[in-house]
Amino acid sequence: MKLKTHKALSKRVRVTKTGKVMKRYGGQNHFNSRDPGKITRKKRRDTELSDVNHKAIDALLPYSK
Repeated sequence: MKLKTHKALSKRVRVTKTGKVMKRYGGQNHFNSRDPGKITRKKRRDTELSDVNHKAIDALLPYSK
């Protein structure tokens, strides 16, 4: 049988061509003016998920490769 993609995770992460799993930095919608400049700059780019999560992500996103 076909394996189903976990849609909630597929909307939150992106798998690059080299296999890295990227996610958005959290808390970007509002109240950003009170954040320090370091955090504001950090929110501008995606972060890579650690290798610990790769086994679970491979099970939840079976066709991402």
